[in-house]
Amino acid sequence: MNQMLITAQRARWLILIAIIGLLAFGYFLQYVEGLAPCPLCITQRFFFFLCGLTALIAIIHHPAQLMTRIYAILGASFALAGSGFAGRQLYLQSLPADQAPACGPSLEFIFDTFSMSEALSILLRGDGNCAEVAWQFLGTSIPGWAAISFIGLAIAWLIQLRQ
Repeated sequence: MNQMLITAQRARWLILIAIIGLLAFGYFLQYVEGLAPCPLCITQRFFFFLCGLTALIAIIHHPAQLMTRIYAILGASFALAGSGFAGRQLYLQSLPADQAPACGPSLEFIFDTFSMSEALSILLRGDGNCAEVAWQFLGTSIPGWAAISFIGLAIAWLIQLRQ
């Protein structure tokens, strides 16, 4: 009875599967539904990817207790950072149209024109494209669902600290 139903290894598999599904849905929206991702959407995808990569490495490594804790803290940190960017986008979406920032250049232009540090700064700030609500499900926009997902991922990572 002392054994937990979900081991750390199973939790990592669930995290990885969830992230594959989230990223696949993002690409479905982009390539099938035609919704172009804004800079903050790309940033959130990157943090989903980092959470998934952390889970994959931990699955392969199958660590003992100390490294399980390190992976859990790292994964939770990526998830919480991602939720911060989702929160920034939700804030931009909540602004009245006249207060939203101006739309910026395309991602290709940003990376072709600016240095990597300047391009990352532009991506992390977001622009008017990020304020547009292009899709909703149950009254919640994409960054709202991303924030919920990131919080769920952070919880899944942090539960591993208790094992």
